[in-house]
Amino acid sequence: MGVYYRKFRKTGKRIWWLSYTANGRQLFESSHSTSKRFAEKLLAIRKAEIAEGRYHLPRNNPPALEAWAKEYIGAVPNANTRRRYSTSLVALVSFFKAAKISQISTERIEAFKKARRLSGVKAATINRDLSLLRLTLKNATRQRLIGQNPFESVDFLEERKERRQPIILTPNEEIRLLAACNPLLRVLVVLLIETGLRINREALGLTWADLDLANGTVTVHQTKTLAGRRTIPLSKLCLQELLKWQRLTGAEYSRFVFPASDRSKHLKGVRRPWTSALKQAKIAFFPIYNLRATFSSRLSAAGVPDVFVSQMMGHADSLLGTYSKATMDYCVDAIHRLDEFRQSYEAKLPQVPHPEVLQ
Repeated sequence: MGVYYRKFRKTGKRIWWLSYTANGRQLFESSHSTSKRFAEKLLAIRKAEIAEGRYHLPRNNPPALEAWAKEYIGAVPNANTRRRYSTSLVALVSFFKAAKISQISTERIEAFKKARRLSGVKAATINRDLSLLRLTLKNATRQRLIGQNPFESVDFLEERKERRQPIILTPNEEIRLLAACNPLLRVLVVLLIETGLRINREALGLTWADLDLANGTVTVHQTKTLAGRRTIPLSKLCLQELLKWQRLTGAEYSRFVFPASDRSKHLKGVRRPWTSALKQAKIAFFPIYNLRATFSSRLSAAGVPDVFVSQMMGHADSLLGTYSKATMDYCVDAIHRLDEFRQSYEAKLPQVPHPEVLQ
Protein backbone atom coordinates (compact mmCIF):
# COMPACT_ATOMS: atom_id res chain seq x y z
CA MET A 1 0.00 0.00 0.00
CA GLY A 2 1.16 3.50 -0.71
CA VAL A 3 0.87 6.57 -2.92
CA TYR A 4 2.71 7.34 -6.14
CA TYR A 5 2.39 9.86 -8.95
CA ARG A 6 1.90 9.70 -12.68
CA LYS A 7 3.17 12.51 -14.85
CA PHE A 8 1.04 13.43 -17.88
CA ARG A 9 3.09 14.27 -20.95
CA LYS A 10 0.69 16.87 -22.37
CA THR A 11 0.19 18.93 -19.22
CA GLY A 12 3.24 17.96 -17.19
CA LYS A 13 1.06 17.61 -14.09
CA ARG A 14 1.74 15.00 -11.43
CA ILE A 15 -1.46 13.25 -10.35
CA TRP A 16 -1.13 11.16 -7.21
CA TRP A 17 -2.52 7.66 -7.18
CA LEU A 18 -3.25 5.18 -4.38
CA SER A 19 -2.37 1.51 -4.20
CA TYR A 20 -4.10 -0.71 -1.67
CA THR A 21 -5.47 -4.24 -1.24
CA ALA A 22 -9.12 -5.11 -0.57
CA ASN A 23 -10.62 -8.59 -0.46
CA GLY A 24 -7.34 -10.07 -1.72
CA ARG A 25 -7.34 -7.79 -4.76
CA GLN A 26 -4.79 -5.07 -5.43
CA LEU A 27 -6.48 -1.82 -6.44
CA PHE A 28 -5.24 1.41 -7.96
CA GLU A 29 -7.20 4.63 -7.58
CA SER A 30 -6.54 8.17 -8.74
CA SER A 31 -6.80 10.89 -6.10
CA HIS A 32 -7.55 13.40 -8.92
CA SER A 33 -5.17 15.72 -7.08
CA THR A 34 -1.65 17.07 -7.44
CA SER A 35 -1.26 17.12 -3.65
CA LYS A 36 0.58 14.23 -2.06
CA ARG A 37 -0.86 15.10 1.36
CA PHE A 38 -4.40 14.84 -0.01
CA ALA A 39 -3.58 11.44 -1.56
CA GLU A 40 -2.19 10.18 1.76
CA LYS A 41 -5.33 11.30 3.58
CA LEU A 42 -7.49 9.53 1.01
CA LEU A 43 -5.40 6.37 1.41
CA ALA A 44 -5.91 6.50 5.18
CA ILE A 45 -9.67 6.75 4.61
CA ARG A 46 -9.62 3.72 2.32
CA LYS A 47 -7.61 1.73 4.89
CA ALA A 48 -10.16 2.58 7.58
CA GLU A 49 -13.07 1.59 5.31
CA ILE A 50 -11.43 -1.74 4.54
CA ALA A 51 -10.64 -2.44 8.21
CA GLU A 52 -14.21 -1.65 9.31
CA GLY A 53 -15.82 -3.60 6.47
CA ARG A 54 -17.37 -0.47 4.96
CA TYR A 55 -15.43 -0.57 1.70
CA HIS A 56 -17.12 -1.99 -1.39
CA LEU A 57 -15.18 -2.55 -4.57
CA PRO A 58 -16.06 -0.26 -7.45
CA ARG A 59 -17.98 -2.10 -10.14
CA ASN A 60 -16.20 -3.20 -13.28
CA ASN A 61 -16.99 -1.55 -16.62
CA PRO A 62 -18.68 1.69 -15.43
CA PRO A 63 -21.25 3.21 -17.83
CA ALA A 64 -20.69 6.11 -20.20
CA LEU A 65 -21.45 9.58 -18.88
CA GLU A 66 -24.30 10.13 -21.35
CA ALA A 67 -26.12 6.90 -20.48
CA TRP A 68 -25.64 7.39 -16.74
CA ALA A 69 -26.81 11.01 -16.86
CA LYS A 70 -29.91 10.08 -18.88
CA GLU A 71 -30.80 7.48 -16.28
CA TYR A 72 -30.40 10.07 -13.54
CA ILE A 73 -32.46 12.69 -15.39
CA GLY A 74 -35.25 10.18 -16.00
CA ALA A 75 -35.68 9.77 -12.24
CA VAL A 76 -36.06 13.52 -11.58
CA PRO A 77 -39.72 14.17 -10.63
CA ASN A 78 -40.02 17.80 -11.79
CA ALA A 79 -40.63 18.21 -15.54
CA ASN A 80 -39.01 21.65 -15.74
CA THR A 81 -35.88 20.36 -14.01
CA ARG A 82 -35.71 17.42 -16.43
CA ARG A 83 -35.84 19.83 -19.38
CA ARG A 84 -33.10 22.00 -17.88
CA TYR A 85 -30.89 18.96 -17.22
CA SER A 86 -31.48 17.63 -20.74
CA THR A 87 -30.19 20.91 -22.15
CA SER A 88 -27.10 20.70 -19.93
CA LEU A 89 -26.51 17.10 -20.98
CA VAL A 90 -26.17 18.21 -24.62
CA ALA A 91 -23.32 20.52 -23.61
CA LEU A 92 -21.63 17.84 -21.48
CA VAL A 93 -21.78 15.17 -24.18
CA SER A 94 -20.51 17.65 -26.77
CA PHE A 95 -17.34 18.11 -24.68
CA PHE A 96 -16.79 14.74 -22.99
CA LYS A 97 -17.96 12.71 -26.03
CA ALA A 98 -18.28 8.98 -25.20
CA ALA A 99 -16.21 9.16 -22.01
CA LYS A 100 -17.10 6.80 -19.19
CA ILE A 101 -17.86 8.25 -15.78
CA SER A 102 -14.59 6.81 -14.47
CA GLN A 103 -12.72 8.91 -17.05
CA ILE A 104 -14.13 12.23 -15.80
CA SER A 105 -11.31 13.85 -13.84
CA THR A 106 -10.92 17.17 -12.07
CA GLU A 107 -8.66 18.37 -14.86
CA ARG A 108 -11.22 17.52 -17.54
CA ILE A 109 -13.97 19.29 -15.63
CA GLU A 110 -11.80 22.39 -15.36
CA ALA A 111 -11.10 22.13 -19.09
CA PHE A 112 -14.87 21.97 -19.71
CA LYS A 113 -15.39 25.14 -17.69
CA LYS A 114 -12.64 26.93 -19.61
CA ALA A 115 -13.94 25.81 -23.00
CA ARG A 116 -17.47 26.95 -22.21
CA ARG A 117 -16.20 30.30 -20.98
CA LEU A 118 -14.13 30.84 -24.13
CA SER A 119 -17.18 30.09 -26.27
CA GLY A 120 -19.01 33.01 -24.63
CA VAL A 121 -21.39 31.03 -22.41
CA LYS A 122 -22.51 32.86 -19.27
CA ALA A 123 -21.42 31.68 -15.83
CA ALA A 124 -25.00 30.89 -14.75
CA THR A 125 -25.48 28.51 -17.70
CA ILE A 126 -22.14 26.80 -17.05
CA ASN A 127 -23.07 26.36 -13.39
CA ARG A 128 -26.33 24.64 -14.41
CA ASP A 129 -24.24 22.23 -16.53
CA LEU A 130 -21.82 21.65 -13.66
CA SER A 131 -24.70 21.04 -11.29
CA LEU A 132 -25.93 18.12 -13.41
CA LEU A 133 -22.42 16.71 -13.69
CA ARG A 134 -21.85 16.98 -9.94
CA LEU A 135 -25.12 15.22 -9.10
CA THR A 136 -24.61 12.38 -11.57
CA LEU A 137 -21.05 11.75 -10.37
CA LYS A 138 -22.21 11.92 -6.75
CA ASN A 139 -24.83 9.29 -7.50
CA ALA A 140 -22.18 7.15 -9.22
CA THR A 141 -19.93 7.41 -6.15
CA ARG A 142 -22.74 6.26 -3.86
CA GLN A 143 -23.31 3.21 -6.03
CA ARG A 144 -19.57 2.49 -6.13
CA LEU A 145 -19.35 2.93 -9.87
CA ILE A 146 -16.36 5.21 -9.21
CA GLY A 147 -14.11 5.42 -6.19
CA GLN A 148 -14.32 9.17 -5.62
CA ASN A 149 -16.26 12.08 -7.00
CA PRO A 150 -13.70 14.27 -8.86
CA PHE A 151 -16.08 17.20 -8.41
CA GLU A 152 -15.01 17.56 -4.77
CA SER A 153 -12.06 19.67 -5.95
CA VAL A 154 -14.06 21.79 -8.44
CA ASP A 155 -15.60 25.20 -7.70
CA PHE A 156 -18.64 26.72 -9.36
CA LEU A 157 -18.23 29.98 -11.23
CA GLU A 158 -19.14 33.35 -9.74
CA GLU A 159 -22.35 34.31 -11.54
CA ARG A 160 -23.82 37.09 -9.41
CA LYS A 161 -21.86 39.80 -11.20
CA GLU A 162 -23.32 38.74 -14.55
CA ARG A 163 -26.94 38.58 -13.45
CA ARG A 164 -29.34 41.14 -14.82
CA GLN A 165 -30.58 43.47 -12.15
CA PRO A 166 -34.31 42.90 -11.56
CA ILE A 167 -36.75 45.64 -12.50
CA ILE A 168 -38.58 47.11 -9.50
CA LEU A 169 -41.83 48.81 -10.46
CA THR A 170 -42.39 52.29 -9.05
CA PRO A 171 -45.93 53.27 -7.93
CA ASN A 172 -46.36 55.42 -11.05
CA GLU A 173 -45.22 52.59 -13.32
CA GLU A 174 -47.62 50.21 -11.61
CA ILE A 175 -50.50 52.64 -12.19
CA ARG A 176 -49.67 52.88 -15.90
CA LEU A 177 -49.17 49.13 -16.22
CA LEU A 178 -52.47 48.19 -14.59
CA ALA A 179 -54.30 50.72 -16.76
CA ALA A 180 -52.86 48.99 -19.85
CA CYS A 181 -53.78 45.44 -18.76
CA ASN A 182 -56.83 43.49 -19.88
CA PRO A 183 -58.95 42.12 -16.97
CA LEU A 184 -57.18 38.73 -16.80
CA LEU A 185 -53.69 40.20 -16.98
CA ARG A 186 -54.62 42.87 -14.44
CA VAL A 187 -55.62 40.42 -11.72
CA LEU A 188 -52.57 38.25 -12.50
CA VAL A 189 -50.18 41.21 -12.23
CA VAL A 190 -51.75 42.32 -8.95
CA LEU A 191 -51.48 38.76 -7.61
CA LEU A 192 -47.78 38.54 -8.50
CA ILE A 193 -46.93 41.95 -7.06
CA GLU A 194 -48.87 41.36 -3.84
CA THR A 195 -47.88 37.72 -3.14
CA GLY A 196 -44.53 37.11 -4.87
CA LEU A 197 -45.75 33.89 -6.49
CA ARG A 198 -43.75 32.31 -9.29
CA ILE A 199 -45.85 32.76 -12.40
CA ASN A 200 -45.47 29.39 -14.17
CA ARG A 201 -45.11 26.99 -11.26
CA GLU A 202 -47.43 28.66 -8.79
CA ALA A 203 -49.70 31.46 -10.07
CA LEU A 204 -51.04 30.20 -13.41
CA GLY A 205 -51.81 26.77 -11.97
CA LEU A 206 -53.89 28.09 -9.05
CA THR A 207 -57.37 26.65 -8.59
CA TRP A 208 -60.25 28.32 -6.80
CA ALA A 209 -59.84 25.67 -4.10
CA ASP A 210 -56.38 27.12 -3.37
CA LEU A 211 -57.95 30.49 -2.53
CA ASP A 212 -59.67 31.18 0.77
CA LEU A 213 -61.20 34.56 -0.03
CA ALA A 214 -63.29 34.53 3.15
CA ASN A 215 -60.12 34.52 5.27
CA GLY A 216 -57.96 36.29 2.68
CA THR A 217 -55.27 33.69 1.99
CA VAL A 218 -53.80 31.77 -0.94
CA THR A 219 -52.18 28.35 -0.46
CA VAL A 220 -49.51 27.15 -2.87
CA HIS A 221 -49.51 23.38 -3.41
CA GLN A 222 -48.03 23.00 -6.90
CA THR A 223 -44.41 24.08 -6.58
CA LYS A 224 -40.92 22.71 -7.13
CA THR A 225 -39.66 22.46 -3.55
CA LEU A 226 -41.08 21.66 -0.14
CA ALA A 227 -40.27 25.19 1.04
CA GLY A 228 -42.41 26.54 -1.80
CA ARG A 229 -45.55 25.02 -0.29
CA ARG A 230 -46.89 27.87 1.77
CA THR A 231 -49.90 29.96 2.72
CA ILE A 232 -49.73 33.68 2.00
CA PRO A 233 -52.15 36.32 3.36
CA LEU A 234 -53.75 38.53 0.71
CA SER A 235 -53.48 42.31 0.75
CA LYS A 236 -56.60 44.44 0.47
CA LEU A 237 -55.92 45.28 -3.18
CA CYS A 238 -55.23 41.66 -4.11
CA LEU A 239 -58.35 40.40 -2.33
CA GLN A 240 -60.44 43.09 -4.03
CA GLU A 241 -59.18 42.12 -7.50
CA LEU A 242 -59.66 38.39 -6.91
CA LEU A 243 -63.24 38.92 -5.72
CA LYS A 244 -64.00 40.88 -8.90
CA TRP A 245 -62.41 38.13 -10.99
CA GLN A 246 -64.37 35.46 -9.12
CA ARG A 247 -67.66 37.22 -9.92
CA LEU A 248 -66.63 37.26 -13.57
CA THR A 249 -65.44 33.66 -13.79
CA GLY A 250 -65.41 31.50 -10.64
CA ALA A 251 -65.41 27.75 -10.13
CA GLU A 252 -68.59 27.36 -12.20
CA TYR A 253 -66.69 28.47 -15.30
CA SER A 254 -63.43 26.61 -14.56
CA ARG A 255 -61.72 25.17 -11.54
CA PHE A 256 -58.62 27.18 -12.52
CA VAL A 257 -58.30 30.83 -11.56
CA PHE A 258 -56.63 31.54 -14.92
CA PRO A 259 -58.29 29.14 -17.36
CA ALA A 260 -57.20 28.54 -20.93
CA SER A 261 -59.66 28.44 -23.84
CA ASP A 262 -60.08 24.80 -22.90
CA ARG A 263 -61.59 25.34 -19.46
CA SER A 264 -60.22 22.03 -18.18
CA LYS A 265 -56.68 23.45 -18.43
CA HIS A 266 -54.92 26.55 -17.16
CA LEU A 267 -52.99 29.19 -19.11
CA LYS A 268 -49.39 28.32 -19.91
CA GLY A 269 -48.21 31.90 -20.38
CA VAL A 270 -49.18 35.50 -21.04
CA ARG A 271 -46.19 36.76 -23.02
CA ARG A 272 -48.13 38.55 -25.78
CA PRO A 273 -50.56 40.53 -23.57
CA TRP A 274 -47.71 41.21 -21.12
CA THR A 275 -45.46 42.61 -23.84
CA SER A 276 -48.33 44.66 -25.23
CA ALA A 277 -49.20 46.11 -21.79
CA LEU A 278 -45.58 47.12 -21.14
CA LYS A 279 -45.38 48.81 -24.52
CA GLN A 280 -48.62 50.70 -23.95
CA ALA A 281 -47.49 51.74 -20.46
CA LYS A 282 -44.14 52.89 -21.95
CA ILE A 283 -42.11 50.59 -19.69
CA ALA A 284 -39.01 48.78 -21.00
CA PHE A 285 -39.60 45.06 -21.42
CA PHE A 286 -38.74 42.74 -18.53
CA PRO A 287 -39.95 39.21 -17.75
CA ILE A 288 -43.20 39.08 -15.79
CA TYR A 289 -41.42 36.70 -13.39
CA ASN A 290 -39.50 39.72 -12.08
CA LEU A 291 -42.64 41.07 -10.41
CA ARG A 292 -41.50 38.88 -7.52
CA ALA A 293 -38.67 41.35 -7.04
CA THR A 294 -41.18 44.19 -6.64
CA PHE A 295 -42.98 42.19 -3.94
CA SER A 296 -39.79 41.41 -1.99
CA SER A 297 -38.40 44.94 -2.27
CA ARG A 298 -41.64 46.48 -1.00
CA LEU A 299 -41.73 44.09 1.96
CA SER A 300 -38.16 45.08 2.80
CA ALA A 301 -39.04 48.76 2.44
CA ALA A 302 -41.97 48.22 4.81
CA GLY A 303 -39.53 46.91 7.44
CA VAL A 304 -40.13 43.16 7.14
CA PRO A 305 -36.98 41.17 8.13
CA ASP A 306 -35.25 39.29 5.33
CA VAL A 307 -35.83 35.91 6.96
CA PHE A 308 -39.60 36.35 6.71
CA VAL A 309 -39.41 37.80 3.20
CA SER A 310 -37.52 34.62 2.27
CA GLN A 311 -40.30 32.38 3.57
CA MET A 312 -43.05 34.34 1.85
CA MET A 313 -41.09 34.06 -1.41
CA GLY A 314 -40.92 30.29 -0.96
CA HIS A 315 -37.18 30.03 -0.33
CA ALA A 316 -35.80 27.24 1.84
CA ASP A 317 -34.85 28.12 5.42
CA SER A 318 -34.47 25.63 8.27
CA LEU A 319 -35.14 28.22 10.98
CA LEU A 320 -38.54 29.04 9.52
CA GLY A 321 -39.55 25.40 9.46
CA THR A 322 -38.91 25.20 13.22
CA TYR A 323 -41.06 28.20 14.07
CA SER A 324 -43.78 27.81 11.42
CA LYS A 325 -46.68 29.01 13.65
CA ALA A 326 -44.92 32.21 14.64
CA THR A 327 -43.91 32.68 11.03
CA MET A 328 -47.54 32.61 9.79
CA ASP A 329 -48.49 35.25 12.34
CA TYR A 330 -45.64 37.39 11.12
CA CYS A 331 -46.70 36.88 7.50
CA VAL A 332 -50.09 38.39 8.31
CA ASP A 333 -48.35 41.35 9.95
CA ALA A 334 -46.03 41.68 6.94
CA ILE A 335 -48.99 42.01 4.56
CA HIS A 336 -50.52 44.60 6.88
CA ARG A 337 -47.27 46.55 6.57
CA LEU A 338 -47.46 46.17 2.81
CA ASP A 339 -50.98 47.61 2.85
CA GLU A 340 -49.77 50.58 4.89
CA PHE A 341 -46.87 51.08 2.49
CA ARG A 342 -49.35 51.22 -0.38
CA GLN A 343 -51.74 53.70 1.25
CA SER A 344 -49.78 56.73 0.06
CA TYR A 345 -50.69 56.00 -3.58
CA GLU A 346 -53.47 53.39 -3.46
CA ALA A 347 -56.20 55.96 -4.12
CA LYS A 348 -54.49 56.95 -7.37
CA LEU A 349 -54.60 53.44 -8.84
CA PRO A 350 -56.95 53.36 -11.84
CA GLN A 351 -59.93 51.06 -11.76
CA VAL A 352 -60.13 49.23 -15.06
CA PRO A 353 -63.75 48.17 -15.68
CA HIS A 354 -64.27 44.46 -15.94
CA PRO A 355 -66.49 43.11 -18.74
CA GLU A 356 -69.86 41.78 -17.65
CA VAL A 357 -69.36 38.52 -19.51
CA LEU A 358 -66.27 36.43 -20.15
CA GLN A 359 -65.10 36.67 -23.72
